[in-house]
Amino acid sequence: MPAVQPAFPRSTVLGYPRIGPRRELKRALESYWEGRSSRQELDRVGAGLRERTWRRLAELGLEGLPSNTFSLYDHVLDTAVLLGAVPERYRRAEDPYFAMARGTQGLAPLRMTKWFDTNYHYIVPEVGPETVFALDAAKPLAEVRQARALGFETRPVVVGPVTFLLLSERGAAALDRLDDVLDCYAELLGVLAAEGVAWVQLDEPALVADRTAGELAAVRRAYERLGAVAERPGLFVAAPYGDLGEALPVLAATPVEAIGLDLVRGGLDGLAALAGAGSADGGPAGERSAGEGPAGRGPLAGKTVVAGVVSGREVWRTEPGRAAYALRVVREHTGDVAVSTSCSLLHVPYDVAAEPDLVPELRARLAFAEQKVAEVVELAHAAPSGPAVAPEPVGAPAPVAAGERGPYEVRAAAQAERLRLPLLPTTTIGSFPQTGELRAARAALAAGTLTEAAYEDLVRAEIERAIRTQERLGLDVLVHGEPERNDMVQYFAEHLDGFAVTRNGWVQSYGSRCTRPPILHGDVSRPGPITVRWARHAQSLTDKPVKGMLTGPVTIVAWSFVRADLPLRDVVFQVADAVREEVRDLEAAGVPIIQVDEPALRELLPLRRAGQAGYLEWAVAAYRRATSGAADGTQIHTHLCYSDADQILAAIDGLDADVTTIESARSGGRILGAVGGFGRGLGPGVYDIHSPRVPGTDEIEELLRETLKALPAGRVWVNPDCGLKTRTYEQVEAALGAMVAGARRLRAEPSPA
Repeated sequence: MPAVQPAFPRSTVLGYPRIGPRRELKRALESYWEGRSSRQELDRVGAGLRERTWRRLAELGLEGLPSNTFSLYDHVLDTAVLLGAVPERYRRAEDPYFAMARGTQGLAPLRMTKWFDTNYHYIVPEVGPETVFALDAAKPLAEVRQARALGFETRPVVVGPVTFLLLSERGAAALDRLDDVLDCYAELLGVLAAEGVAWVQLDEPALVADRTAGELAAVRRAYERLGAVAERPGLFVAAPYGDLGEALPVLAATPVEAIGLDLVRGGLDGLAALAGAGSADGGPAGERSAGEGPAGRGPLAGKTVVAGVVSGREVWRTEPGRAAYALRVVREHTGDVAVSTSCSLLHVPYDVAAEPDLVPELRARLAFAEQKVAEVVELAHAAPSGPAVAPEPVGAPAPVAAGERGPYEVRAAAQAERLRLPLLPTTTIGSFPQTGELRAARAALAAGTLTEAAYEDLVRAEIERAIRTQERLGLDVLVHGEPERNDMVQYFAEHLDGFAVTRNGWVQSYGSRCTRPPILHGDVSRPGPITVRWARHAQSLTDKPVKGMLTGPVTIVAWSFVRADLPLRDVVFQVADAVREEVRDLEAAGVPIIQVDEPALRELLPLRRAGQAGYLEWAVAAYRRATSGAADGTQIHTHLCYSDADQILAAIDGLDADVTTIESARSGGRILGAVGGFGRGLGPGVYDIHSPRVPGTDEIEELLRETLKALPAGRVWVNPDCGLKTRTYEQVEAALGAMVAGARRLRAEPSPA
């Protein structure tokens, strides 16, 4: 370490959006993937976005600028490359990085799942006994040097070693490679020190979940080892998305110089931990009077606390009194405090100023990334003696009724009589390709250069195209393709009271995929039917059953920015009532199958076990309330994807949907090991739609055979992993053709089971 460690900056953020204010990265990525531009051009766009970010953060007065938060696809994948953890099968690909992320025609991509309890998806690293780790520090070094050439000193950000291994395919078992991984991290610290880097940020969000004694011992070993590196930058360990809890005294006992606390999601529980964390060996906390400073015996004595008092996940302005209260309590337990966001600003849009359509009263309550940086800077320079107000607790949730349908056996008989489907029925999840013509028409409609009538004519034509394509390919249960929908949540938000939508409020979900989360700011109600006329039109085009397509209440809320003045459960039940009204109207219109998707069910699961059962109870109750009005002969479907759903299979079963379709192909069929007791129809996906590769019939047939080892044929459905909006018609037709052929092969056998 340097003889004199530079002070940690008074203000910083843990990360910043990286897609570009106008989705510049998305367009550059897709141009590169489609062969319309070179890798050099893609890298040039990335360099420009980084430069713009650093310049803007500096203009806003932020003192501590992060680097290495930019990514061409995913920061966990970047860490795998940094450590050399690239599986051998990808090394021969033309572009190994994107082969791991998206696959190639002959090579499936790595698994993808949700990043903690957010809607961001990360690429799951493969770390096995055979993995050879070798540091490749080119990316973080290049960003440090780029920023320095512009006149900025930055703090490189890297996923921490414990979190990296815990998030890998083997989970906690991968900690058997900790010492080898630490060799690379120690080497990285030396490289950064030689480059003149003063601080490095290691993100350890896995520490805010429940951890075993062995895992906590790994934390201690990791940071004692890294802290002992002779020449290194200062170590800043950030723990976003919750309360460090029992990991705090372990981390505080190591030589790290700065610890980041999420004081929004961790809330005042995190502050209580400051007072009662205890000594590193499990003894009582050292007593210290308020304001004693770094010379005291408390767990954070001598550390810098990077206080995450500005939410990196919500879009509401920070309450100054609450933030001041949190900062005052932190200062009572440590002598050195910096102000930061609670997590990376990756999860919020760029700038409220880009939203002229929002009503002034709502805009005044909002803070996007730029406004949040300004809040951090203002709080860092506010007088410590400023007004401080403890937060008011949110009221208790109101009692609600879940709602029930008849027994499954009765429903199944009625549905079989009505639908008369073959064994192993084939279907898709809902959306069909969103063509360039359709996106251009939607933009023209918004700009006022295309009439509503002309736009609706195009939507009708797209629905007919989707129906005719499915009929020609031989699918059994059809979808209308959702050409009228820009997004599965935003579309409903535009038709429900209590929501506002943005024009440029894009947030990255994965790779080049971006969404515009609606803003749920008031009481939710449904002024009128939303999907009925398009569902009725689609059914009129075919004699085969067509599904009505709805988004479930948990997902609508999870993928929105939600008001903070009501318990989340109450907000979800308001949305559930609106969905229930839509279910009833679809049923009255003669729609025989209604799919109510809940891909975010696992996403909102609390990171600590103590809160999980309660959440699942009300989340399941909300879904059952939304679907409780359906008659026995109406088949209710649901869908989940890319979220480790095998961990909550009992809750999924509890939704009581007649058919559940679920991601399986991308995760290598891992869900199949847990579905033996599943009591209703289930469709583990046989086709990964997030990769451009097209599976062959033999591959799909093999996946189906594996499914039939776990489930009786009479309850198996055949479907892709997710919706098809991001794919081309050429890819879709080839893949669905193979899917239907695979199902028919098995039907032709004497006993598919």
